[in-house]
Amino acid sequence: MKILTVVGARPQFIKAAVVSRKLRDRHDEVLVHTGQHYDYNMSEVFFEELSIPKPEYNLGIAGGSHAKMTGEMMIRLEEVMLSENPDCVLLYGDTNSTLAAALTAVKLHIPIGHVEAGNRLGTLNNPEEVNRICTDHVSKLLMCCTQSALDFLIREGLGNRASLVGDPMYDAFLYYGEKVSSNVLADIVDLDGQIVKVPQKYYYLTCHREENTMSDKPLIEILNAMQALDAPAIYPVHPRNANAVIQLCKSKNFENIITIKPVGYLSSIALVKGAVKIVTDSGGVQREAFFAKKQCVTVFDYVVWPETMVGDANQLANPCATDILEKLSVTVK
Repeated sequence: MKILTVVGARPQFIKAAVVSRKLRDRHDEVLVHTGQHYDYNMSEVFFEELSIPKPEYNLGIAGGSHAKMTGEMMIRLEEVMLSENPDCVLLYGDTNSTLAAALTAVKLHIPIGHVEAGNRLGTLNNPEEVNRICTDHVSKLLMCCTQSALDFLIREGLGNRASLVGDPMYDAFLYYGEKVSSNVLADIVDLDGQIVKVPQKYYYLTCHREENTMSDKPLIEILNAMQALDAPAIYPVHPRNANAVIQLCKSKNFENIITIKPVGYLSSIALVKGAVKIVTDSGGVQREAFFAKKQCVTVFDYVVWPETMVGDANQLANPCATDILEKLSVTVK
């Protein structure tokens, strides 16, 4: 079979790293990178350190509104799909790249396989929720990472297309986690490009979701919580909100927060494994914290991965310093 795989964001690169390695033993894979994550530390470094095959196509589409990005991707993806004529389009997760490829493929009558299908928050206010619902309903093969995801699809009448296949993020954590050493942290740099010495004791913060960064108010609350901790917080800053974070750290004197440029997968895993505790709004990082048996507080309104919410290993918090600190003080059962 010829399988056309579409990726565009760092969580998709991680999943493709483990799946493509096996997929290419049996099938002809054409890899398409939409360009949604364009920064070197958000994209190219993943291909290098995870030995992901070089994409046959890099569409270079990034930025703009959801509609602009999705529309431009659809136009370019249609050209690629018509040229390659694949037997199947393989998609991961819930980004605009996922939605664009799903809508393009279904209109060309190309079967779609969706990895990480069935995750549900229960609200259309979240853009990723819209992407994953639409993708699931036009896909022919729905591959679920967890039982809860499969249960959602069964309730939506999609159970006959769905299977529980396991979690490629866990596969990646196990496979690449063995390759991680403290040396991968030697090249971490701050937002000015200066080498950062990682302290022995630290907390790990990731914060990039639109809900937490679209205005200063939630971001200030999250940073206030990190400032109040008993050890520094290391925070890789997404390029999208780097300017806001720089200004806030200067004006609020957040000396306990070490802001760094985005890191590759191996460095992020090393930071997860070495952290005291983790605060995040990332679906991937909260799972990696769970895999590493690190207590995590997820700053989000909805449960994304219910399997991690056991024994207070992962707790939801509002973007409120008091709530975050209270959750961090809880002892894991």
